[in-house]
Amino acid sequence: MSKIGSDHLARQAVVYVRQSTADQVAHNLESKRRQYALVERARQLGWADVEVIDDDLGRSGSGVARPGFEKLLARICEGRVGSVVSIEASRLARNGRDWHTLLEFCGLVGTLIVDEDGVYDPRHPNDRLLLGMKGTMSEMELSVLRQRSHEALRQKARRGELFMTVAIGYVRSGRDRIEQDPDRRVQDAIHLVFAKFDEMRSVRQVHLWLRQEQISLPAVVHGPDGRSIQWKLPVYNTVLHILQNPIYAGAYVFGRTGSRTVIEDGRKRVIQGLRKPQEEWDVLIPDHHDGYISWDTFERNQRLIADNATGKFGPARGAVRRGEALLAGLLRCGHCGRKLHVAYSGKGGNTGRYHCRGSQINHGGARCISFGGMRVDRAVSTEIITRLQPLGIEAALQADAVRGQAHTEKRHQLELSLEQARYEASRARRQYDSVDPDNRLVASELEARWNARLADVAALEDQLKLHAATTAASHSARAINRAQLMSLGADIERAWGCPGTTPATKKQIIRTLVEEIVVTVDGETIELIIHWQGGAHSALAVRKNRCGQHRWKTDDDVVDLTRALARLMPDKLIAAALNRAGKVTGRGNGWTQSRVCTLRNYHRIDVYREGERQERGELTLDEAAEVLALSPSSVRRLIQEDRLPARQFCKGAPWIIKSEDLGRQDVIEAADQRRGPRPSSENPDQKTLAL
Repeated sequence: MSKIGSDHLARQAVVYVRQSTADQVAHNLESKRRQYALVERARQLGWADVEVIDDDLGRSGSGVARPGFEKLLARICEGRVGSVVSIEASRLARNGRDWHTLLEFCGLVGTLIVDEDGVYDPRHPNDRLLLGMKGTMSEMELSVLRQRSHEALRQKARRGELFMTVAIGYVRSGRDRIEQDPDRRVQDAIHLVFAKFDEMRSVRQVHLWLRQEQISLPAVVHGPDGRSIQWKLPVYNTVLHILQNPIYAGAYVFGRTGSRTVIEDGRKRVIQGLRKPQEEWDVLIPDHHDGYISWDTFERNQRLIADNATGKFGPARGAVRRGEALLAGLLRCGHCGRKLHVAYSGKGGNTGRYHCRGSQINHGGARCISFGGMRVDRAVSTEIITRLQPLGIEAALQADAVRGQAHTEKRHQLELSLEQARYEASRARRQYDSVDPDNRLVASELEARWNARLADVAALEDQLKLHAATTAASHSARAINRAQLMSLGADIERAWGCPGTTPATKKQIIRTLVEEIVVTVDGETIELIIHWQGGAHSALAVRKNRCGQHRWKTDDDVVDLTRALARLMPDKLIAAALNRAGKVTGRGNGWTQSRVCTLRNYHRIDVYREGERQERGELTLDEAAEVLALSPSSVRRLIQEDRLPARQFCKGAPWIIKSEDLGRQDVIEAADQRRGPRPSSENPDQKTLAL
């Protein structure tokens, strides 16, 4: 007691209270009472001014931020603390840094440290040595306890008997086993998630479908009555957790996540929940319990989820996104090995162009390759159609079955929800019947609950009726469209080009068949190596568009025809001739005078000059008939009989006859024969005049 001087008593005594976890604060009440009782011990030692610092209740002493401990150090540095009172050294610190910092500050200002065993002065070598040993033993004690508890948990996990929590869809069976939840509605909901992912191959699409169809999923809720199930519309992470949890594949897993320690603001910070790759899991026991899917299906699902990751490095192709480009995420540059990206341009923003700019972005080098996507998409689509054609009928039948299955799944979920709601209403009624009617405070509340459950039942019954009516109308439409669907199944090419076939559907089909496409550009040729699912490869070559060529380009034969007609007639007549011949523009429109003028100007074709044809000695059918003194029909017969040379560039275009051919002897004789002698009159006195 001689260590306590008047200068110590003139300052205040601080009782430091701490428990490591919130569970200890709530349940280890005896330890809390012992620590608060130190206030009386400080008064017995002579201190009149005693303050309690309990800001760190529920906080670990192993390096996390502790505001109470920081407040204690600040008071000590200010010289206001004569003694620090705690139940034992471990209450003050569980790591050497905090402990020795406290001893150093107390030694500088002459603050004593008091515990249940005695009073220590950090300025005395013997006390300093004893306090240092206590702090070291406290730190060592924590390490040993932690090591023992962790090793015990690992040992139990190696046997597959450790269950901290149980995933939705499973319940405990005894102390060390689990089994599928006997609630059929819970089981069907879990099966539905996996079935829709197998169909849609996208977590987000499954989530959107569940929200659109208003299908709820079960969630675990811990309340005063323990673990219970609550049904609510899912969020994205709920669907992702179900698809990524190996427990649904019948496997027991321990140690899927780890931790990392970092230093922030001079303190240790432990980051929990870092996912580890499968090969680093501590325990993996396949076939541990009944699963909702097989292990092979689980691994395939993980590959699909990883492959859908967008914006990450590595071999992932990314999820199917909006846009007209069908090969986005599948193309890899054969020159540098980087993935190709898509850039959209054009008036409607739907003209895709594939490009590799990895070298330019990362190293400031030149662009690698770039090419338009229209021809490449069309060529790969042709390869896909060729391989799908034998499976068309089977795919059509499966599509028809899936379309009907979607209505069945929705009806089944509504029926299960209605059954659950009726049970809840019946239970609420039993609770209401069991209460004393005179106790209106309780009876009115139970009556309100019963009415709420009855309203839920009525709402679900209305939904079920509406779904039945919708399904009946859908069956009628299916009967009408089945023949069309089967015809499209027999003709995959027509189905592929059908306006109802969206780019997203085409992308899903391509990704199902194609693993990756390696592309190189050699001059004017784009060379593709298609890596099919299953390991097969095939080569494909596509010519690049030349400068100025695009998908709206007018056909070359139309340009040649316009060039020929421009030497015979003006633009207005050329447009009429092209329309009579069934020719269209690059965009599929009919011809007008302005469109012919635009085409001529683009291809540098001179406009027709009046009299140009006559200067070349070319006559039309009517002009030749006038020279030969025949009717136009007679001249046409001479042309059809190959007795008069003439040419016509297209059906509906004028016939062109050389004027020099009209002076040929054989043509003159043919014209004379065509004219011939006129028939004699009925009058016998009528004479025929020779021409």
